[in-house]
Amino acid sequence: MPGAHPVLIGVLLDIDTAGDTMAGAAPVLALSDVEATGRLDREIVFVQESAPGLPHGSAFAVEQAFRRLVDRGVLAIVGPAVTDNGLVVRDLADDAEIPCINWTGCDLTRSEWMFHYQVGSLEEEPHFLARHLVDLGHRRVVVAQDRSPIGARYGAFFEAAAGRLGLEIGARELTSPVSADLGQVVGRLRRHDVDAVAYLGLGFTAHALGTAMAAQGWKPDVVANSALMFGYANPAWTEVWEGWTYVDAWSEHNELLASVRARIDDPAAAAPLFVATRYDLATLVAEAVAGAEHLTRAGIKESLERLKCLPAALGTPDTTMGFGHWDRAALKGGFLVKRQWRGGASQLV
Repeated sequence: MPGAHPVLIGVLLDIDTAGDTMAGAAPVLALSDVEATGRLDREIVFVQESAPGLPHGSAFAVEQAFRRLVDRGVLAIVGPAVTDNGLVVRDLADDAEIPCINWTGCDLTRSEWMFHYQVGSLEEEPHFLARHLVDLGHRRVVVAQDRSPIGARYGAFFEAAAGRLGLEIGARELTSPVSADLGQVVGRLRRHDVDAVAYLGLGFTAHALGTAMAAQGWKPDVVANSALMFGYANPAWTEVWEGWTYVDAWSEHNELLASVRARIDDPAAAAPLFVATRYDLATLVAEAVAGAEHLTRAGIKESLERLKCLPAALGTPDTTMGFGHWDRAALKGGFLVKRQWRGGASQLV
């Protein structure tokens, strides 16, 4: 690769808990694994722009960070992570004609130029949760839901799943996605004759919900969407989520994930969710660059569309990655995994 200019790939970081998405050992290993096939003729360099995105920040900040990356000459962008911001960047990507791979949970973020690596699914998780409640014998549930695009999408699909499965929604409380005190919300939910609660939202209010329930000594069965993956970045939050069942995205049975983690020397840097997502995202980028017939933004887009049946570190062992001409969803197979917080650790259900 001496003499060849590196390929610049942008990283749009819109949420602090995501850390440096393409930093650390996992992306380096992914790039090395593709380079070892002899199909990369130049270095791939990630350049990052950060923005305080929605819900705590603003769409404008995300727009500015996106434009800074475009001006730096990147051929593609990884990010954003939050659905609210993915909806913003989707249209920017199409206007700028630059391929992006977001890692939100919403299929509405997909477009001609916006590809989607699904860390969760606003559309599919609700069925997992409703089915779990029915399997436990519950027939009536109350819902605590963010008043946001994420909450609305989750809520609509949970209602549809509940209707199909004969699960009655006894009450629904809508809250701001940045609420820190849900004491009154919990008080109202407790008035209904149910012993099950579903949380649907981005995740910040999941901590507030658990704190309020613990303060009031209320211990119903609780299910939650993939928001509870925030527990990896905020371990103290899991104390109020003890016994809560939620949708996650990694499995101890995924051999690729196990092998990648075994190659990382620092155990603290080998947290399975972060390793899986970063390894997979870097693999998608590296394979797109390696397979590009023309190193342009359009060439990277066309190369992404040709990716098929790549093993995924995320999900169950049968999970693969790929795109297509009208296919913008990266993960195929068992990319949703049911888990539960117990004693500060996430366990398979």
